[in-house]
Amino acid sequence: MNSLIEKEKKLSLVLSKLKNLNLSNKDIESSIEDLNNKKNQLEIEKKDLEDKYRNLKEDHDNLSKKLIEIKNKEKSDQKKQIEFSEKIDELNQETDTLLEEIDKWQT
Repeated sequence: MNSLIEKEKKLSLVLSKLKNLNLSNKDIESSIEDLNNKKNQLEIEKKDLEDKYRNLKEDHDNLSKKLIEIKNKEKSDQKKQIEFSEKIDELNQETDTLLEEIDKWQT
């Protein structure tokens, strides 16, 4: 029975201490507020970085497409240059042949 009374007294004491316990600690509240502010700032910075990344990715994609277009145009230009050179060669041969024919007719 004594032990029961002691336990009851201890329980009462603990309950009174719990009632008197101050759950609002200014330092903790300040720390929590600082952490929330830092979290918000980091979220803003993260969003900015994601936007910049997205813009850079779009720029990269656009530049890659332009580079492919430029390479294709360059290939086409090279092909046209070769065709043009071949036509000039053909014309030179025809001119030579015509000159030979003219020389034959003149003699």
